[in-house]
Amino acid sequence: MASASRRTVGRGRRGVRQWAAMPATRPLDHRSSLTQLVRPEERAIEEVVSRYQRVAPAVTRFARTLSGNPQLVVRLGPESSAGADEIVCDPRVFQAAYAVSAPVTPDEVAIASALHEVVHLVATDLDERRPVPEVFAPHGVTGESDLIGVLRAAGGSALEALFFALEDARQERVNLAVYPGARSVLADIYSAASQVHLGQARLLGQFALACFLMTGGYEERDRLERRVDGRVAVALADAAPYVEQAARAADPWAVAEAALMLLEVATIHGLVQQGSPAETVMERRERQENDRRAVSDGVDRVRLASPVLRDAEGYEETRRSAQSRAGDAPRRADSEVAGQEGVDQLLRVSQAPTIYLPNGMRGRLLVTPVPDQFRSFGKQGRDALDRFALRWQVAQRHVSGELYPLFVANQRRGLRSGYDAGDLSPHAALFIGAGLYQRIYERRALPNRRSYAVSLLVDASASMLQPRATGDTGRSPWGMAAALLGAWTLARLCDELQIEFEVALFNRSFAARRTDTEARYTKSRSRATAGLRQTQGAAAERLISTVNHYLVKPFGRRWRDAEDVLAGLFRTAAEPADAAIEAKRYPNSSPPVSMFEKAANVDEFNVIHAAERMARTGSTVRVLVVLADGMTRGSVEALAAAANGVEHGGTTVLGIGIGDATVEAAYRRSEVVSQPEALTRAIVDGTRQALRRSLAIWGMEAWWQRASRTPERGLIDQ
Repeated sequence: MASASRRTVGRGRRGVRQWAAMPATRPLDHRSSLTQLVRPEERAIEEVVSRYQRVAPAVTRFARTLSGNPQLVVRLGPESSAGADEIVCDPRVFQAAYAVSAPVTPDEVAIASALHEVVHLVATDLDERRPVPEVFAPHGVTGESDLIGVLRAAGGSALEALFFALEDARQERVNLAVYPGARSVLADIYSAASQVHLGQARLLGQFALACFLMTGGYEERDRLERRVDGRVAVALADAAPYVEQAARAADPWAVAEAALMLLEVATIHGLVQQGSPAETVMERRERQENDRRAVSDGVDRVRLASPVLRDAEGYEETRRSAQSRAGDAPRRADSEVAGQEGVDQLLRVSQAPTIYLPNGMRGRLLVTPVPDQFRSFGKQGRDALDRFALRWQVAQRHVSGELYPLFVANQRRGLRSGYDAGDLSPHAALFIGAGLYQRIYERRALPNRRSYAVSLLVDASASMLQPRATGDTGRSPWGMAAALLGAWTLARLCDELQIEFEVALFNRSFAARRTDTEARYTKSRSRATAGLRQTQGAAAERLISTVNHYLVKPFGRRWRDAEDVLAGLFRTAAEPADAAIEAKRYPNSSPPVSMFEKAANVDEFNVIHAAERMARTGSTVRVLVVLADGMTRGSVEALAAAANGVEHGGTTVLGIGIGDATVEAAYRRSEVVSQPEALTRAIVDGTRQALRRSLAIWGMEAWWQRASRTPERGLIDQ
């Protein structure tokens, strides 16, 4: 890191431009504060990181301008660090900023705290060794030394704490000068916090906090003198020249000189504890430690804490972290790896889309492709599909049946319009003679055929793999297997009819990545859990057990590309014991079969998201089939409201329950099944009936009567 004098930002450079035009100060409005604007759930770490992610590109540009390094990378990590080409910000620093009570918005705090942290990580360099300035000679410090060593020798921990507070304020004043909007947010935070904590601090703490606010240009001396103890007010008058010296300092050594003079002013005015001539070494250290705590308690309750300038230990830890990331060790320690895995999981959650329910609740849904490694089970899965389709009597050839001629006729009918709807008009010669041929051609080129989309949403919790009663063989794990056989058959149906379809799984657990194997998944889960428990405490479980939406075959992707993955999933579901044994024996090449681990689903989030994805296709006829074997972890009322909202949006929703009647209370069209063959048929027949009904509604009654004399029955009539 370069010295602070080389880090100053010049005017006209690129940065967070929208902040440059904001006023440097804003009047405080105590009627609305951050703690009132932000609900408790919005102060959760994933929400804080999500706001940071929105401003991260601007923060990176600012950091590159500040450092003069166009290759500088800014990212989040378990520990703050700053190297030549990389800055790592601890996300907990941003979360701490939301504990303040000030008239600022969450987005303002996001960018101001990010810029604040970047300024200190880029501009702080206290390792340079210099000849000790003469001002320290009366304190017995001479020769050549580093800055922290000089501070400890000359004034002990109290001088060290005062220096870090003043250097914090100086860096903000110098490096954020071209961004008055960001400084105004810091001013509001510091002013609001100082009104609460300034009078509560000890005398030395009041003095140090006042010096911090004056050095940063956040408060005027005359206003502070009216709010502090009388002895502190008198000391501030004598301290003014040295505060100005700290504010105008070109480097941290000049700030250290000013801090030394300010500590002497505090001593003269009786703000520092005096030691007796008979004081022992231990007593002197305890007295200095009490003074340090007075300074730290006064300043740290107000300023935004940055690890690199919190104290000497924080600075040294930040430097060590940067050195370890630079590759000093051949491999990172397990704790460091776990910490980074935890941050990676935190970033995944913060980037997940937020789903809003009709009742006003909201939550994050982690949407990801199903692991591609399930293809390795593809061959066994296809063989199992043939066997189970035969056992459960589920046809796999021409499954579209009577729908096929209806759809062909519907598409042909939709491509014709005007006088050309049917046989050639007897007046065609007159039209051609009148020069209207081009008009007829244009009308033929405008298709008005309807488009269709079908989405199947399957519960993928561990309970779907548990043995269930069957009519002939006793008990077997047929729940997910029958559902995936239904998905396979439904995919065949949609493929034959050439309509858009999607298959997705949902559960609540540690989310697998697309490239995960069993070994990679279990290792990532254990490391992320360890890292998040270390940094987030009780919030770790929420960040690990996410609500997941796995895309098996998304809209816009060819069915042939997803066949092997779905077949591999079926093999896992139909033969879970064999799949688990193989995954344990060959963890580096097997798919992550342990991803199906919990049953606490939140169905309503997945229903809303699946419907939104289907609506984005622009299809006029949409059918959503939801299959689950138990109650949602949210509420039946919320699930029912979500399903009704989707229905009102023009999507037909079919709810199928495996031995559980929750679907009857949550879905207007529902069916409860207790046998595998009934489940598969309910999925396919329910979709087929919904598509037939759409043809009738759109004017295909004649085709429907010729195709089948059987009235519609089942799910669609409920």
